[in-house]
Amino acid sequence: RWLTLGPLSFQPMEAAKLAFILYMARFLAFRGLEVREWRRGLLPPLLILGAFSGLALAQRDLGSALLMGIITMVMLFAGGARVLHLMTLTAVGMPTVFAAIRMQEYRWKRVIAFLNPWRDPQGTGFQIIQSLLALGSGGILGVGLGQSQQKFFYLPERHTDFIFAIVGEELGLLGTGFVLLLYLVFTYRGMLIAQRAPDRYGTLLAAGITAGITTQAMLNIGVISGVLPVTGVPLPFISFGGSSLVITSIGVGILLNISQYTTGWERRDEHAADDRGRRDGRPHLPRPRRR
Repeated sequence: RWLTLGPLSFQPMEAAKLAFILYMARFLAFRGLEVREWRRGLLPPLLILGAFSGLALAQRDLGSALLMGIITMVMLFAGGARVLHLMTLTAVGMPTVFAAIRMQEYRWKRVIAFLNPWRDPQGTGFQIIQSLLALGSGGILGVGLGQSQQKFFYLPERHTDFIFAIVGEELGLLGTGFVLLLYLVFTYRGMLIAQRAPDRYGTLLAAGITAGITTQAMLNIGVISGVLPVTGVPLPFISFGGSSLVITSIGVGILLNISQYTTGWERRDEHAADDRGRRDGRPHLPRPRRR
């Protein structure tokens, strides 16, 4: 999962996620209505997804493969793919994911631990149990910033994949609720940028970046709260790790760049005025743009 170049090391899969989003946005933008067809619209991105997912599974990173699959579905939906086709892909993908889980014993043990972590509290269920203990210890207001007990070698991966449990212990329900609110605001603003983007490529790119970051946060928080099996996906902006933070920041930079050219509402007003003029035979001038 890591490449080391002298004193530097990074995760190539983090860069692959952003590269895949860039590819999907460009492909869907240029194919247009062909995305509603299997051969010319869906097959090429699915082949690329299969290649990326195969490399992720080869390095035992099922979480990244699942994340890229969800991003693909979101971007295909935003690009205009048929809902029936997306449902078919989902139906085919679920048995594939199950087969990938069964192929590796440690993945299957994670699923068993997710269903009943108390079955093996000192083994496969230890991490989930310690995470739930951290969240429960926090209560409403938390034990205080920096006062966590679970981070002292009780909770494994406390500074990376399970940092949200420490946030819940130190800041309580209010702190975790505030973090969730920040992610909701980010999702809303990202999708608003996608809706107001000046062209189709900008719309798809903004939607893909927003979906990627939001989905990764949902997967991580779902694991921490015991809603999902352990996947090993870091929490965006919060988990320790340079690769994730750098790539996520690049994605946000691209999103902010798209937001500088959001003219969607003005163009929509102009198109609506033209349509009204064609219907009733009277000219309708668009509202002047703000300067």
